[in-house]
Order: sequence, then C-alpha cells, then structure tokens
Amino acid sequence: VDLENAIMAHPKVMEAAVIAIPDARWAERPLAAVKPAPGVEELTEAEIIEFIRDDFAKFWLPDKVIVVADIPKTSTGKFDKKVLRAQYAAGELQ
Repeated sequence: VDLENAIMAHPKVMEAAVIAIPDARWAERPLAAVKPAPGVEELTEAEIIEFIRDDFAKFWLPDKVIVVADIPKTSTGKFDKKVLRAQYAAGELQ
C-alpha cells in the first residue's frame, strides 16, 4: 500500500496497483500497474521509478511498471489484484 500511495502521488498518475510477480532469484518481485491521469499522453517506467527512488529501499522498487488503460476493481471498489495477477500470467500485461 505504501508503494501504491507513493506512485499515486505522481502528478501524471491516477491509479496504481502493485502485485507480486514470480522471480527466479527472489521468489517474487513487485510489478506496478499504473493508470495515467486524464490528459496524460506519455508516462514511462523511468519517470515512476525516479519519482519514488529516494523513498524506498532498492528491493522495494518495482521490477516493472506497466501503463494500463484501467485497473480492475472488486465490487467494493478495491483493486482486484487476483485479476491483475491472472492478466500478468496470461501475458495480457506488457
């Protein structure tokens, strides 16, 4: 949640959800799915990492930042991380 909140503090970001993805060396590593704010045409992984780099230890930083059109939500409005993990596993998040 801290990582998500830090990413969402970026002025170009509307929403951000962080999930764990499989990693051969560390078992799991963070991946951030980021929905740009309205009117934002370009948002890069480098911008996001640079924005949060000083606030987190290196091992907390996401290995990947993927810009998405929308982040799936549960019926209560929370980020549906199960759906995000399934989308990643199916190769739908690139």
